[in-house]
Amino acid sequence: MRIETATEPGAPGGANEDFVSVALPAAGRGGAVVLLDGVTPPPDNGGCVHSVPWFTAHLGGALLELSVSRPDLTLADCLAAAITRTADAHRDTCDLFHPLTPQATVVLVRWSDDAVDHLVLSDSALLVEGADGSVRPHLDDRIERLRAAGLRVAPLRNREGGFFTAAADPSVVSRAISGRTPRTAVRAFAALTDGAARSVEVFRSDEWASAFALLRKEGPDALISRVRGFERADPEGVAVPRGKVHDDATAIFVEL
Repeated sequence: MRIETATEPGAPGGANEDFVSVALPAAGRGGAVVLLDGVTPPPDNGGCVHSVPWFTAHLGGALLELSVSRPDLTLADCLAAAITRTADAHRDTCDLFHPLTPQATVVLVRWSDDAVDHLVLSDSALLVEGADGSVRPHLDDRIERLRAAGLRVAPLRNREGGFFTAAADPSVVSRAISGRTPRTAVRAFAALTDGAARSVEVFRSDEWASAFALLRKEGPDALISRVRGFERADPEGVAVPRGKVHDDATAIFVEL
């Protein structure tokens, strides 16, 4: 098995709001990967006294523990329980009903001897390489469809007809994209926050297959470096307009 990961904040020396972790339980050939992309808060911090890294660390830690210690739970059940546990940790001090209370995108993968289960919520990406070498993206494309329709995305967060993130309401798990693939049909997979996926989704210089090929050949650091190169070539976001000139970028590659 090969596992490689890399992460880099959008601003040198700045806080990184992404979270990535992997667990390989002692028993069996299984494991789990958690990747979160924290949503940058508004100036009032979304009514919360805690930082986004605090939130992603608590949510990510709970997700990883539940996904490996409770194989009887579905990934959706694990996410719902992790959201509830994290909300309980700060509901007495923070306004969890604020529309921008700390929140994050989610990619969760768990594999066993028999299957590879996945869950994706919001705009981080999961790429799965099949036994034949083909690469299939698993995407929650609600944000992309809203933008394509010319709609402002921010007011539609966690609203019907909009898009959804993991915040304080566990019922959001019903909006996640999830599935199961036989383990024999999966050679490798990769998870990317949107900051690491920019060469495909923003700059349109790569396809998912070529981005995956780079991950396989040179590792996550190489993909993030490629993204940073595109960003530095357009430092004001003139040629390629984007919400942030640079974004936190995290990628993990797992070869089973």
